Formats: sequence, structure tokens, C-alpha cells
Amino acid sequence: MSTVPAGCLSVVVPCFNEEATVATVIDTVLAQSCVGEVIVVDDGSTDKSREILAAMDEPRLKVILQPANRGKGAALRTGFAEASREYVVVQDADLEYDPEEFEFLLEPLVADRADVVYGSRFVSSRPHRVLYFWHSAGNKLLTLASNVFTDLNLTDMETCYKVFRRNVIQSIELCEDRFGFEPEITAKVARGGWRVYEVGISYSGRTYAEGKKIGWRDGLRALYCIVRYSPIGERVAAQRR
Repeated sequence: MSTVPAGCLSVVVPCFNEEATVATVIDTVLAQSCVGEVIVVDDGSTDKSREILAAMDEPRLKVILQPANRGKGAALRTGFAEASREYVVVQDADLEYDPEEFEFLLEPLVADRADVVYGSRFVSSRPHRVLYFWHSAGNKLLTLASNVFTDLNLTDMETCYKVFRRNVIQSIELCEDRFGFEPEITAKVARGGWRVYEVGISYSGRTYAEGKKIGWRDGLRALYCIVRYSPIGERVAAQRR
């Protein structure tokens, strides 16, 4: 029997041009008993995503429309500020991550062993779609670089599935508007001294033809953010103010 309380989780869903998947993702999220609310932040979609969201009638669903495309990090800042449940998780609006694994991710938090949980695609025996070697290698390189500066031993810093105690995520000031959110939040969690766990997850990655958005420029920005939000980078930034 699950020890995860019903309705304890706020799910923040950044969405940009995901008309093919957003309704399925939200339906799957809402089917999980632990989910108390779903906050979808549409980041200036130009396809039919907004129309699809407007047609969904569900009391646990809150839709926030950004006036223009600002990036995943900006959408998440908006969603985190609206969260009201004890725990908060990031859920992409595609079908790469499986909401049925929320309870696995929540277990260390509910047991009071963790304050933040990362879902790792690289320590799991669950199914994984086989795709790009260089994308996987890039993820591992960025995770290694992040670990060097944070002194954490994560295996998947770039994972979408990050779960936080609400008081933790709402206490962190976030600056990055795009995919730099991942190394920024990791650096700030490490500096905050919160307890971090990893839980193995499945992964059904999609191709660029299927809508994958992250590219090599985002990788370069991630490297910059790893240094920028490290203790050294913060000292340099403080001296320039």
C-alpha cells in the first residue's frame, strides 16, 4: 500500500507548442491519486495548445497564459509561485516522462529522508527509448561539470523530473529564462544544503522531428550557468554589482 498522501502534489507543466501531447499528459497526470493540482503555464504557444487547454474542464487544473514566449525557466518561475501543495514536481508537456512514477519520486520526501528528489534516467532498470549518443554524452558531461562545482554526485542533472518540498522551491530566487534553469536550480539547491535523493525513472525520449527543442546552444548556456551560479561565480557577480 502506498504511503504517499492523496492530493499532496502540485504539478507544474511548462508548455510551448505541444498540441499533439498536452491533453494526454494532463489526463495522465490527473489520473494519479497523489496529484492535488496541475498548473500549466503556456509559454506563448502559436499552435492549438491554448485552445486545447481552454477546452479542458477540470477543477484541479489551472492554466496560466504567458503573453509571449519567454522560455522554460520563466514558465517554471510563474508556476512555482502558484503552487499550494506540500510537494512540487516539474512535468514537461510532452510524453518523454511518465507521471505514473510520481509516487516513486515522492517516497523519499514523504519518509522525510529528502527535501529534493531528482529522477535519474541513468540509474534505472525501467524502459528507455534508445536515441542520440551525443545527446546522452552531453547530458553526462554537463552533470559531471555540475558535480565538480556543487560537490553533489548526481547522475542526471538535466532531468525534467525534479521534486521539491514547496517551502524549498519557493524560497529559491531563480533567474534563468530558458534551459539554464537545470544547472541553476541544482547549484542553488546544493548551496542551500538541502537533502537530495535520486530515484531511477523510465524515459521515452523523442526526436527533433517529433518536437524535441533543446539544442547545442542550450548546452553552452548550461556550462555558463554551472560556473555562474557556483560559489566562485556568485562572488564574481557580487563584486560587479
